[in-house]
Amino acid sequence: GIVLELLKEAMVSKLGDAKGFLIDGYPQELKDAEEFESKIGEPKLVLCLDCSAETMSNRLLMRNQSSQNSDNIETTEERIESYYQASNPLIAYYESKTQLCKVDAEGTQEDVFLEICKTIDSFLK
Repeated sequence: GIVLELLKEAMVSKLGDAKGFLIDGYPQELKDAEEFESKIGEPKLVLCLDCSAETMSNRLLMRNQSSQNSDNIETTEERIESYYQASNPLIAYYESKTQLCKVDAEGTQEDVFLEICKTIDSFLK
């Protein structure tokens, strides 16, 4: 509830100046999406960065090395499994509403960023 209220306040304060809002990493679960829609409204577009579990694992392990995080391969696999359990119902929910756009996230950071930009640009046209 606190995250949603903070999002709502930030969005309301910028309503006149913004073409839209990009919210990274929220909602993470179906109940969050339903609460967002009831208190703020339906999103016009939902982006899903789609990559394999192997790519996710490699990226998490690289990030962990650079941040001195103690996550190992087993912990990383558990985090990915948790992600899938939470996000699969969310993805199906937005697919059924035709608001979901999957973006191929297997490439480099630059490639993925360009793909996201193309997706948003085509949506805004």
